[in-house]
Amino acid sequence: MKKLLLIFFICSSTFGQQKSLKALVGGTLIDGFGATPIKNSVILIEGDKIKEIGTIATLKVPKGTEVISTEGMSVLPGLWDMHVHTMINGHADYTYWDKTYPPLLEDVIMPASAEQLLMAGVTSARDLGGPLKESLSVRDRINKGEIPGATLYVSGPFIQKKPYPGTEAFRWGINGVEDAKKKIKKLVDAGVDCIKLIDQDQMTSAEVKAVIDTAHKYKLKVVAHGHRPDEIKTGLKMGADCFEHTGLSSAPRYPDDVMNAIRERTAQMNLGPLFWCPTVEGLYNYEYVRDHGEHLDNDSWHRGLHDTIIADIKSSFKHKDRLPYFQLTPLRKPTLETKIKQLMDAGVVLMIGTDSGIPMKFHSQSTWNELDVWVNEFGIDPMYAIKAATYWPSVWMGVSDKVGTITEGKYADIIAVKGDVLRHVSLLQDVDVIIKHGKRYK
Repeated sequence: MKKLLLIFFICSSTFGQQKSLKALVGGTLIDGFGATPIKNSVILIEGDKIKEIGTIATLKVPKGTEVISTEGMSVLPGLWDMHVHTMINGHADYTYWDKTYPPLLEDVIMPASAEQLLMAGVTSARDLGGPLKESLSVRDRINKGEIPGATLYVSGPFIQKKPYPGTEAFRWGINGVEDAKKKIKKLVDAGVDCIKLIDQDQMTSAEVKAVIDTAHKYKLKVVAHGHRPDEIKTGLKMGADCFEHTGLSSAPRYPDDVMNAIRERTAQMNLGPLFWCPTVEGLYNYEYVRDHGEHLDNDSWHRGLHDTIIADIKSSFKHKDRLPYFQLTPLRKPTLETKIKQLMDAGVVLMIGTDSGIPMKFHSQSTWNELDVWVNEFGIDPMYAIKAATYWPSVWMGVSDKVGTITEGKYADIIAVKGDVLRHVSLLQDVDVIIKHGKRYK
């Protein structure tokens, strides 16, 4: 009897283990490192991790494995978006939004944004600027599997010299060195993943240094705005770890003193790469959206939102041509490619970040649009762009041992799309297979 029970236990265990196996079979694998893609690939997933990688010729799929055909597909790591705002969702009137929706942020707005990102193939995102409690709550519920969504790395509130009126819940002002240290320590103790610093050119040098040095003391990196020349130069001087936006309004290019400071920083190998999220697609595509805007009727951005919220968001951009947010954009658009090329020529490592959530820009659409502008409008190599949306973000966040590439032992964050994304990157607008931590969502 004991022998029979032992046999039954072994068989049951083996069966259970086999049922937990998935295999993605037949697709062209782009692993995130930038190497030549692997054709006819096989990716074996056990539980939430990647167990083994090979080809149809070299890796046999165990009996009982759930087989997911990726024939005719590109298979790549789940995308990252390194600049999202889950607390907003395309509404064109920030003042109204900030007064109306705070009670719904934690349970409706932010979870909806995170799920929309996931269903667009974005399995990880850096959420920059949001109320502290709500940001941590949504991040942690996703990590516990209580709600679906991209894995979020949150900054909590913006750190700036003085918050704009009515935004104090998610913008913290700095008044002196000790106040800077105190506020950063509060964020550290709360458990944020990084610090978001803006308007650093309006602070004293001592205040900026206190923000960045305190963050670094507790092993947190600092993301800094790059809207103005002195913002960039101050951030570089004080050791900011990443810059956001192309900035400089409608100025045609970065001035020489800024570029000299950037080149001086990229030359310091001991400091590692200088990272930058240019966030261009929202500006680049505005005129097209204004004049066409069919994507505004795409219901992918409705996911998780009440009908009344959807109607409110739609109403806010009823007159797309009149939005104050974009009035200078036609003058800024021609400068974007020049500035990106200046950064690349100076040795900066670009990462995909979109400013997702700004007026008429939705979490379900922004990431693939950014990739499309980089590749099809600016001529950036598609493998560089994909690496900027997979490998490099995981390196910046310090989690490249867990995610960011399709590698044995890492979490199975994998997407697949029909066709060749290295030839047609816009195929990413409709991802066919989405797996996060081994769980299939699409």
